[in-house]
Amino acid sequence: MPAPPRHVAIIMDGNGRWATSRGLPRTAGHTVGERALADVVEGATEIGIRYLTVFAFSTENWNRPPAEVRFLMTFIRRMLRPRRDALHAQGVRIRWLGRISELPPELVTEIEAAERLTAGNTGLTLAVCINYGGRSELVDAARRIAEAAAARSLDWTCRADRRSCP
Repeated sequence: MPAPPRHVAIIMDGNGRWATSRGLPRTAGHTVGERALADVVEGATEIGIRYLTVFAFSTENWNRPPAEVRFLMTFIRRMLRPRRDALHAQGVRIRWLGRISELPPELVTEIEAAERLTAGNTGLTLAVCINYGGRSELVDAARRIAEAAAARSLDWTCRADRRSCP
């Protein structure tokens, strides 16, 4: 059997459409999708995948109906604590990527607690992209580079050929 990939990324898309196509409210699709994600994390851990990145909520998702966005923010916060504890018990490290500070404060509190609790775990790293987007990621990266340049802390020694990179 071939070795599993080191890193797998999943765009969590279509949960609302899945539910609607079955005559269910869109929120039911998010609930089913979260359970499916738990199964994927368990399977990834079992077969030895080191990194699993899931794209959960993009900056464009703020354009969804306000009731759905409220549901998602509350849903993520409510399910995070029990999932975080179970993942911690499995040795999973949880990382959150995106514009976390722009999320509701009570969700940010849970996100930070999950990262702190699992920071020392050495099993699967689960990276959850939340409030992310291609444009916003480029803007954030350019801002960090500009700040580092202004502080004169950019390391220019790493060339494209990577021979001089740390």
